[in-house]
Amino acid sequence: MHELFEQKKQAVLQHLKGKDFHLGYRKLIDCVLDTENLDYFEELIELNENLFSTELSEEEKIDRSILFLSKLQFDKKVEPKKVPILEGREIRKTYGRHGFHLGPLNIQIAPGDIWGLVGENGNGKTTLLRILAKDLSYDSGEVKHSMTHLYRDDYELRSHLIYLPQRTPKWYGSLKDNLKFAAANYGTTGRENELYVMMYIIRFGLWPYRNHQWSELSSGYKMRFELARTFLRKPKLLLLDEPLANLDVLAQQLVLEDLQHLAGRLSNPLAIVLSSQQLFEVEKISNKVVFLKQGKPTHLMDANSEEAKGLTVLEMDLDLDKNAFSDMLKDYPVESLTFNGGMFILTLQQKDIANDILRVLLKSDIKINYFRDITNSTRRLFQ
Repeated sequence: MHELFEQKKQAVLQHLKGKDFHLGYRKLIDCVLDTENLDYFEELIELNENLFSTELSEEEKIDRSILFLSKLQFDKKVEPKKVPILEGREIRKTYGRHGFHLGPLNIQIAPGDIWGLVGENGNGKTTLLRILAKDLSYDSGEVKHSMTHLYRDDYELRSHLIYLPQRTPKWYGSLKDNLKFAAANYGTTGRENELYVMMYIIRFGLWPYRNHQWSELSSGYKMRFELARTFLRKPKLLLLDEPLANLDVLAQQLVLEDLQHLAGRLSNPLAIVLSSQQLFEVEKISNKVVFLKQGKPTHLMDANSEEAKGLTVLEMDLDLDKNAFSDMLKDYPVESLTFNGGMFILTLQQKDIANDILRVLLKSDIKINYFRDITNSTRRLFQ
């Protein structure tokens, strides 16, 4: 059995034994998808029917899931993940009435990688995604897709190079029928069609909604439908434009968690680039983060360059005025203190000093509504 697959099974087992059924069960589904074994798919679908169509206690659900987990074996060859699937060099584009300039931008992404693309609206995020998707031309530079040799023409390539815009079109009929139709369009037919569709319905939490219409779904479940439809195409590169927009906080966390787990699959790992305003959440799952301001990119690694390593940057919401706060900080190496958007941004010329500042505030009995160390976050670039 493959060592990485065994590690994934052990992680599932730990979640289930720790009574975290919902996370453990989602990761169990990922293990089954990794095998690409249709017999396992059938068994999982039957298990899912039993778990959620009958009245079982949480412990019974966990026991049945563990029993099924013990059967799983992995006999596929795992390809190296770190060969870049996309390389962009010195990409530049000028557009709009006022000659907006995007770039120069360099990006290199391999299967399993997740790139976060952040920045204020109107700074080129959507344009960059469309360029990477071969949906929009660029003025200079180079965009190279290493998977080009796998496909006969550009159309076939773009079937596995998927750009998902923020607003997706309305569809008609039932959710399941639409997914079956989408899978058939991309060559998945017969028994394989039914089983893959049901597996992604289960994986994206759509089981109770499989016979629902468009108008019966919330924004969160419409996004989950789009992701299920996308994964049925077996993408190599997934480009997502604001996938978290219009989702509540819990739905955002679940979608990001799903993307992280599915990007790292042993079978058919994929590369993901996603734009979002949800900085902290995206940074948690991203291997690399690019901040765009007026079309100019700053990588998070650039923001944490040698010059920045000696700094601490804090964001705080305090019941305190700026002058009083400045007086409290007179013994500390303050580089700047600003008040912007209801928040203090404090930059200190010393690293790893956040706890000291927090202790000063607690000792002074100041009401702290919010306190966060943003030294390693692109949040500090929004100034």
